[in-house]
Amino acid sequence: MTTARRGHPVPLALAGPAGLLLIVEALPRLGLVDARYLPPASRIATALAAEAATPAFWQAVADTLYAWATGLLIAVVAGVLAGLVIGSAPVLRALTASTVEFLRPIPSVALIPVAVLLYGTELGSTLLLVCYAAFWQVLVQVLYGVADVDPVAEETARSFRFSAWGRVRHVLWPTALPYVFTGIRLAASVALVLAVTAELVIGAPGLGREIATAQNSDAVPTMYALIVVTGALGVVINLLTRTGERRLLAWHQSVRGEVAV
Repeated sequence: MTTARRGHPVPLALAGPAGLLLIVEALPRLGLVDARYLPPASRIATALAAEAATPAFWQAVADTLYAWATGLLIAVVAGVLAGLVIGSAPVLRALTASTVEFLRPIPSVALIPVAVLLYGTELGSTLLLVCYAAFWQVLVQVLYGVADVDPVAEETARSFRFSAWGRVRHVLWPTALPYVFTGIRLAASVALVLAVTAELVIGAPGLGREIATAQNSDAVPTMYALIVVTGALGVVINLLTRTGERRLLAWHQSVRGEVAV
């Protein structure tokens, strides 16, 4: 007998954001915080509506999403290919283990000076940081997926004289695919963080640069409005990646969400 997991009702999921809005609205109006530094939620909403009516706002959103999507795509392709090649060859995995463990913990923001030297404030700087951060998320998950292949299934494929491509397609890839999607989901969130960070610090085109401009112009409500937009983009990206994972991996036990009783 099986029971399916149920998601939280929509009203319950909206209770958290609604409560946060009430708190942000009440704090400055009650004098608990200075409204110059944390304006009420209603003022932030007004500033957001004003920004949404300008072409510059939508261009900034497009610039951020373009940098995010391009960097993520490069990182996913490189991470999957590298993970499959390295994970499939024990010698390669042993040779690269120390290098991966050395490079992976390096914060991407530490590469900002390198990015500026190489690409200035152009798109290349943002892509460098996004690709570096997202690549490791995908690579590590693919390596875990390859290592999780059932040795019996692999030996069976060898005994039936499957080609190298046949073993990858019929044995390795189905096992690694859930890990790949986990890596993509993690990388998508990290890529957005790094895209906005690069724009904020380096001054590359996008929402991050608009946030810095609003801060420097003392347009505090606009600054918060743009921050809210980046948060909303993160929520949408997470929902899209989770939905894609559930649809494409409906055959997998973890996605079916069924628990044997």
